[in-house]
Amino acid sequence: MNRIRAVLEKGLRATVEPIVSWLTKRRIHPNILSTAGFLITCSSGFFFHQHHVRTAGFLILLGGVFDIFDGTVARRTGLASPFGAFYDSTLDRLSEIIVYLGLLSLYNDYRLELGDVGMIYWIFLAMGGSLMISYTRARAEGLGVRCDVGMMQRAERVILIGFAALIFGEATLLGVQGLALRVVIIGLAILTNITVVQRIVWVYQHSRPHGRPEPEAVVRPPADESHFAEPPDA
Repeated sequence: MNRIRAVLEKGLRATVEPIVSWLTKRRIHPNILSTAGFLITCSSGFFFHQHHVRTAGFLILLGGVFDIFDGTVARRTGLASPFGAFYDSTLDRLSEIIVYLGLLSLYNDYRLELGDVGMIYWIFLAMGGSLMISYTRARAEGLGVRCDVGMMQRAERVILIGFAALIFGEATLLGVQGLALRVVIIGLAILTNITVVQRIVWVYQHSRPHGRPEPEAVVRPPADESHFAEPPDA
């Protein structure tokens, strides 16, 4: 999974490099880019509410691209800062919550059916798992243990929801309306929480009884272009 993720990220970075260079040359502040990405992603929640699912999917993917813009521009312009890292991560969490609220609204309206009631619970599980993935990493690294393991990090979540919504929308497949998005949400509900368990086990395995981390698990400065001054966001 990490290898596939690296290949896709490399291709995406190469594609948006002209835009990144333009932003860097004009020294656009990375906090502005973080804010723009946040607003774009949040707007997808409104479009989910309006049942414009494909538009919502496009906006989620577009907002995700800004995760590359802000981090790379920050490094190249020398404008990286601890606050920038904190600000970017906080906005990522807030925007993710709003996306899930939009999905809740999609399945909780006057067209509510029995199957949609079940989807509401799956969405809550997916949202909880997504937030816990970020929390477990932040808590572990606060203790000095690097914790970026697991299959459902932020990039994977953005890609799955974004493409499922953009490509399939609410199209009926196998007699079920919006089947593709339903499958993705259920998959996220399961896999995000599995990732949380993976991280708990990882921290347990790489922590010594007296609380000091194993050498290979110590947090190190990121080698790639990541969000501001911290490792890639989960």
